[in-house]
Amino acid sequence: MIRIVTRTRLARLEDAARAASAQNRQTSGAANEAFGRHVRELWNVTDRAERAEATTTEVGVLLSGALAELSDAQQEMLRKDIEIRRLREELNCGPREGETVTVLMHHGEPHAVYASREAAHADTATHGYPADHVWTPCDERPAAAFTWRCEAFSYNPASRGFHRAHVSVPRVLDGAA
Repeated sequence: MIRIVTRTRLARLEDAARAASAQNRQTSGAANEAFGRHVRELWNVTDRAERAEATTTEVGVLLSGALAELSDAQQEMLRKDIEIRRLREELNCGPREGETVTVLMHHGEPHAVYASREAAHADTATHGYPADHVWTPCDERPAAAFTWRCEAFSYNPASRGFHRAHVSVPRVLDGAA
């Protein structure tokens, strides 16, 4: 088949080709602009995601530290609650018959009251008395004659009070009654 191309037809084809080329450049420019916007938007979203991830990690570290502190505080409260219950029970029981307390006396004056003689002896060590001091029973001298003296007191329910556990034996004076 033979086709005859005229100048008019050739001019129309060239115009169509130029129009198509112009439309191609226009479409390509719009596509590049859209691609650039999408890349910038992707970069912004990625940046926000990375910042959010860093913040989440930081908050996670803070939260784990707070949870550890909370756990320690709860354990401490539980220990204190147990100790408070024990002390309340002890307080509600009150003194029992024969229960002994030790009064530490300094030059005859009461200094402190302790649950045991050992606790009183340990306290004298904090006041400069030797910790390895050998304690001996007191003789008939008055309490004021001793720098430190421990006296035991036992609870007597009949009198509702504490009384000396060891009453000193009076000395026999020659011929006196």
